[in-house]
Amino acid sequence: MEPEVIIASSPTDAGVSCWDLRNGVEHLRYKSCASPSHGLASVAGRFLASSQVRDAKLSSSGSIFYWSWNKPQVEVRSFPAEPIKPLVSNSHGTYIAGGGVSGDIYFWEVATGKLLKKWHAHYRAVTCLVFNDDQSLLISGAEDGCIRVWSLYLIFDDATSREARHLYEYSFHEHSLRVTDVKSGYGGCNAIIVSSSEDRTCKVWSLSRGKLLRNIVFPSIIDAISLDPGENVFYAGSRDGKIYIAGLNSPVTSNGNYGPHIIGSLSEHSKAVTCLASSADGFLLVSGSEDGMIRVWDTRTRNIVRVFRHAKGPVNNVLVIRQPHHINPRTSVGSLSAPSRRHGLTLPPPLEKFANSPDENVYIKAIIGPQTTSDQLLDSSYTSIQKMEAQIKELQQQGSSAAAEVDVERLKNEQLRSVQMIQQWKKMYENLHQFCVTELLNGSQESTSGPNS
Repeated sequence: MEPEVIIASSPTDAGVSCWDLRNGVEHLRYKSCASPSHGLASVAGRFLASSQVRDAKLSSSGSIFYWSWNKPQVEVRSFPAEPIKPLVSNSHGTYIAGGGVSGDIYFWEVATGKLLKKWHAHYRAVTCLVFNDDQSLLISGAEDGCIRVWSLYLIFDDATSREARHLYEYSFHEHSLRVTDVKSGYGGCNAIIVSSSEDRTCKVWSLSRGKLLRNIVFPSIIDAISLDPGENVFYAGSRDGKIYIAGLNSPVTSNGNYGPHIIGSLSEHSKAVTCLASSADGFLLVSGSEDGMIRVWDTRTRNIVRVFRHAKGPVNNVLVIRQPHHINPRTSVGSLSAPSRRHGLTLPPPLEKFANSPDENVYIKAIIGPQTTSDQLLDSSYTSIQKMEAQIKELQQQGSSAAAEVDVERLKNEQLRSVQMIQQWKKMYENLHQFCVTELLNGSQESTSGPNS
């Protein structure tokens, strides 16, 4: 099992904490973070990003911060057109999506910081965002109680989107109050999603059919949910300090103390459970609470195996991610700043406040190269289409000799691939020929030697 780390943040200016999930070793603390719920994201393990809402009364007050793994200070600051609450990155770190207090969703390209799309998604503030596992759908929940499923193919297909009656694939209105969390299972467009709300219910939906599969009523308001990787159960963190365990595939069962489909609970937090996350294997569950504590639970024994304290104030975000290559155990700031300068680690540029004109926004994608190793530059994995286009133009301007060299090299590579393929086919033919000869010889021997011979 690859090493994993816990990342935690708070709505107060208590920074970001980081610990090793298995041995509890603390890594560097990252400063100056006051994140809203669902406002903390790891961008493909390359760097940390968090939305910031420091004054809820100011409609124009809001920012998005970036931290590299080996520096405690904020390195990149972005100032979007409005405060962003939920923030999410796709698994490759190509895009970042943010939900605005106006109900708009913003979609940025990470490598360039360009605002690719903005659309009005909800009538009230967006509260949570999540990509499905194949990254083709973006699912949003909002203060209006609505959950909507957005196809990114439709969002970025201007011709089709202009003809469509609406941009969303599904719009679920069964929650009567604010949506607090949404999680997606495995299976692409055939997956389930689970949502929670201040109406004290969690609902299970089918993405393939666009229908409600199950409605579960809880004793208290649920603010956070985590799906078990096997999707047999999900965990629901409530405001009464308990983590309820609800069955997904089991028949209707009832714990005597709770209700249908609730098969147990974990109880140790003194205040509301605000956030949940699971390890990759599902054997460990991490919970954060308003009591400022982070607890790690063994899901098989339902016992606590580790407890952390996050600086001051409540915890409202926890993530469990694969340990990044560039992360270091907690040491002094001075000892970290020198190596980071030596390796020249840099982050992508700030996110743009407004979208460019249509002519300037032709390129809406980035190429993501192989994952970087610990001794490679952090920004070497980001190559935008614009940069590739500039390199091609530069090559063309060097004259016909350079172009001829490129063609010769290309032909050599093609010839090498052709020779390798011929050798593979020759080997396959020899193996098949040998097999046929062996079978014929064996068959002849069996026919000449009957049962009486």
